[in-house]
Amino acid sequence: MKTSRYIEFSRYLATLSGRAITFMMALLLIVGWALTGPLFDYSDTWQLVINTTTSVVTFLMVFLIQNTQNRDTEAIQIKLDELIRATHGAHNELLNLESLDERQLEEFRKKYERLAAKAKKLLKSGAVDTDSPELDNRRRK
Repeated sequence: MKTSRYIEFSRYLATLSGRAITFMMALLLIVGWALTGPLFDYSDTWQLVINTTTSVVTFLMVFLIQNTQNRDTEAIQIKLDELIRATHGAHNELLNLESLDERQLEEFRKKYERLAAKAKKLLKSGAVDTDSPELDNRRRK
């Protein structure tokens, strides 16, 4: 699949910005800036350099991070949709939950809370809730 240059660039920058070496370089930049303070008599221009630099970097990083998060979230959602679609007995109505409003999501959440409470009750009584994994490695009688 062909990806756009922007996606490749943003993926590269997101990866690079999360590395320890990038943090160290940013820290060195700040230390270097602070050490040059006496050289420039802590002037307004000296302060403006770091303020402008950090503002521009922060502004651009907001969009970079949002782009990366949007792509990651979409990819995870597609993978989850595929797991729901491929799992026998799964409710296919769950495939498009992200498009529901808050009230509809709350209804689904309550359904699953009731289901979880019922399963917990069954497990406490020693029964095994079918379609649920064991909670520990011991076998139930």
